[in-house]
Amino acid sequence: MEWLALDLQFFSGEKTEKATPKKREDTREKGQVAKSQDVNTAILLFFMFITFIAIGPFWKERFTGLYTRVFTEYLNLTVTIDQLHLIFIDLIIYMAITIAPVIGVAIVAGIVSNLLQIGFLFTAEPLQMKLDKLNPLEGAKRIFSIRAIVELVKSILKISVVGAVTFSILWGSKDEIFMQSQAGLDSALAFFGSTTTRMGLSAAIALLILGVFDYAYQRFDYEKNLRMSKHEIKEEYKNIEGDPLIKSKIRENQRQMAMRRMMSEVPDADVVITNPTHYAVALKYDESKAIAPYVVAKGADYVAFKIRELAEKNQVMIVENRPLARALYANVEVGHTIDESYYQAVAEVLAYVYQVEKRA
Repeated sequence: MEWLALDLQFFSGEKTEKATPKKREDTREKGQVAKSQDVNTAILLFFMFITFIAIGPFWKERFTGLYTRVFTEYLNLTVTIDQLHLIFIDLIIYMAITIAPVIGVAIVAGIVSNLLQIGFLFTAEPLQMKLDKLNPLEGAKRIFSIRAIVELVKSILKISVVGAVTFSILWGSKDEIFMQSQAGLDSALAFFGSTTTRMGLSAAIALLILGVFDYAYQRFDYEKNLRMSKHEIKEEYKNIEGDPLIKSKIRENQRQMAMRRMMSEVPDADVVITNPTHYAVALKYDESKAIAPYVVAKGADYVAFKIRELAEKNQVMIVENRPLARALYANVEVGHTIDESYYQAVAEVLAYVYQVEKRA
């Protein structure tokens, strides 16, 4: 039996269950999500080179204008501290306007690539300093772990694929590259610009294909690390729902409070209808509170005995009517008025009680 208990304890601690929604939400709030950095890089590169193609004429005009401005305007100025300051400010503004489209596209591409993978998420948890990251033993474990080996293989594969793609484009254009020595400046710039963008777009597409496989692996690894044991699920359920022992204690306290509140109403009842020993139902008729008699207390066995005891102590009349006591106990809750089907029987009981009290 001991070995069976040990086996059950071992298997209950093994992480074989899918993560609960709460575990997923907690890890997401900590910034732990399934994300491939290769997808981000590929999307960023793709849109950057598309932008280069779109703004090529604009950049040519801007850089030509900068060259003209430097060698025609700035060289003819008298060099002073104030003039240098103005030239520096002018150059900063000029270059900012020139590269602003690229920066804007890069920001949008970075945001879109993250939204595609993980949706909207804002958390400062990854930015917090953690001392365990400074532990050399933990660092050595990360360096020589299976994940580190996988990342090394991925890096070699990415370098190989991107290198092969770019080399194939260069090799296919080798004849035109050698002929550019005889071409004009505009033709050479156009050729090298188009070749560079073709290399960039091809590398981005190849990296995106690798990124899709990397995202699938990251998703698999994320789900694997997120698994929970049966014991962890039980502990989480306890934390959410509360300890069953505490909950049962709270329910017991609530029942006792309801019982005391109910018993406090018995002395004000008009009559207690009994079975005579198994059931007891205390009724009261107050026109200012209800249009019909209502139950102020009811109980079976021991509770019925306490109701009869309180009724006798406070001189509340006890009337034996077995069918009526059973029916009221089963069908009318404490604080509710009786149903119309019991009006006749209850009215006869109350009339009898009022007659006895009147004679007394």
